[in-house]
Amino acid sequence: MRLSQRLVGRRPAGRKSFSEPAFWSQPQPLWGSNGRPDRESIGNDFEAYIHGAYKSSGVVFACMLARESLFSEARFLWRGRRNGRGGVLFGNPELALLENPWPGGTTGELLARMIQDSDLAGNFYATTADDAGNFGSAATGPGRRIVRMRPDWVTIVLGSKSGEPYALDTKVVGYEYAPPASAQGGATEPVLLLPDEVVHFSPRQDPSMRFRGMSWLTPVLREIQADKSATKHKLKFFEQGAQIQTVVSLDKDVTPEQFDEFVTKFRTSTEGVDTAYKTLFLAGGADVTLNGATMQQLDFKATQGAGETRIAAAAGMHPVIVGLSEGLQGSSLNAGNFGAAIRLTADKTIRPLWRNAASSLSTILVSPGADTELWYDDREVAFLRSDETDVAAIQSQQATTARQLTDAGYTPESVVDFLETGDLRALRHSGLFSVQLQPPGSTTPAALPAGTTPPEEA
Repeated sequence: MRLSQRLVGRRPAGRKSFSEPAFWSQPQPLWGSNGRPDRESIGNDFEAYIHGAYKSSGVVFACMLARESLFSEARFLWRGRRNGRGGVLFGNPELALLENPWPGGTTGELLARMIQDSDLAGNFYATTADDAGNFGSAATGPGRRIVRMRPDWVTIVLGSKSGEPYALDTKVVGYEYAPPASAQGGATEPVLLLPDEVVHFSPRQDPSMRFRGMSWLTPVLREIQADKSATKHKLKFFEQGAQIQTVVSLDKDVTPEQFDEFVTKFRTSTEGVDTAYKTLFLAGGADVTLNGATMQQLDFKATQGAGETRIAAAAGMHPVIVGLSEGLQGSSLNAGNFGAAIRLTADKTIRPLWRNAASSLSTILVSPGADTELWYDDREVAFLRSDETDVAAIQSQQATTARQLTDAGYTPESVVDFLETGDLRALRHSGLFSVQLQPPGSTTPAALPAGTTPPEEA
């Protein structure tokens, strides 16, 4: 079956076809071969990034672990919108899919998978399935769960009316999931999913592509290679020296046989950690020249530390948060600077990732209303507890402002709108003035003589 036929034909009852709305009312050209601009796969070797960076570079693993540890702490709730701004957070049974995405799974595990795939491949893909073997929007039966799709087995399929992949009307018309035959135990037909059946999380866009994301590791591959080389160099320094440490010169009359015998005995008695600090005795005209260097002379800390910081910068993580050497010295550990590092990491990296994740996950959920959106709940994230003091201070200032405005006669509803929007034009006056909020022109009751009981209390 052709890809275009499967795209239109594989949909559950009641779902609109791709012929609706009018934009898709004409036959849509789809392209079906990999390597063409109408299809977008991940832009790197997923396995190579796993084994060459994540599993073999300590600094890459530390940066990804820090991102994962913070990112996986959030939870999701629905949020109402009021005048275009976020309102009250609330939950409903639909969120159970995110709280238990698969048997034994948790929201934290789902988020950990999302950030791990997006870090390594630039993209995270997932859909839903149930125990009956249905997937996508057809998965509504018992055992409905979220299933991850390995990013290097997913291809974004594009289509347009004009038939040109770079046309202005080009849109994503599907996601093709095609595991290799070796992974399936045999050849299988690719699965094509509609855009509203797939969670596509790509926080960093690839500028050379229109719809796919890019791994943050790509720009710092040379830094990762240099860091691994420096680590290997340091290991060799401890093992036997990264440069020639000792030069031994022999008399010119020594025969090759005598030379080989001398070298064998010399190396046996002097090389290795077990023979360190022994006294060296030479004879027969041998001359020894020391050509060593200390670790301080090689300045490994500065050389390797600078590379680590650049890798952390690409990850959007402050060196203090990751625990890198350049972040654990001097004034960086002062309370004020450490707090600033936390706020920078949270505001610049973590919260944008949470917002993007909430929007991506909302495609597989049924929204409770038109004026609601899926949002993250960070109130129980221990990393952000320092922000609670700032939130309390802001709320205290808002409460003071609300009291002053209502005392001045503005309606409570308009005061709330003003505090939400910051627009002074939202304020509406009640027509009452002063603290007593007396109507204009009303007379003030005359003061009673001392010891007199008011009539209403008599």
